[in-house]
Amino acid sequence: MKSRQASTPEPLRDRALRYLARREHSRAELEHKLADGGDDLAAVLDALEAEGLLSDSRAATAFANAKAGRFGPRYIAHHLKQRGIASELIDAALNSVEQDPQVAVEDAWRRKFGELPRDAAERARQIRFLQGRGFELGAILDLMRRLTAGHSRSGME
Repeated sequence: MKSRQASTPEPLRDRALRYLARREHSRAELEHKLADGGDDLAAVLDALEAEGLLSDSRAATAFANAKAGRFGPRYIAHHLKQRGIASELIDAALNSVEQDPQVAVEDAWRRKFGELPRDAAERARQIRFLQGRGFELGAILDLMRRLTAGHSRSGME
């Protein structure tokens, strides 16, 4: 078993590859994580991009697909922007997500609540929760209307 000497720092490229092996990272994320890399950092990142090992597009798509079932497009876009992803790549990643926003908001609602609100305060709490998850207010209100209409029809039978 090899032992590392404390005085020999791990090469910058190896550190970057170790991060990329765990999950996709944007260029900005790696720049932040490897900030102590000095003058060689830009060259290493350029080389990783040229080799296809570092891709903002791939990182954006992977993040969007991972979060799509539980979070809405606003949440995903906000977090991609924080990761340094360009707006056009964010739009492309959101468009690549295969889940319908109406299905996603309903899935998130069912996981968290699963039953209709008993009063206006509970309804407002459910709406705020779903907005916090990044779902559009229109999609949330459509869901509430559909659920209420379905519940009132089933109660008449």
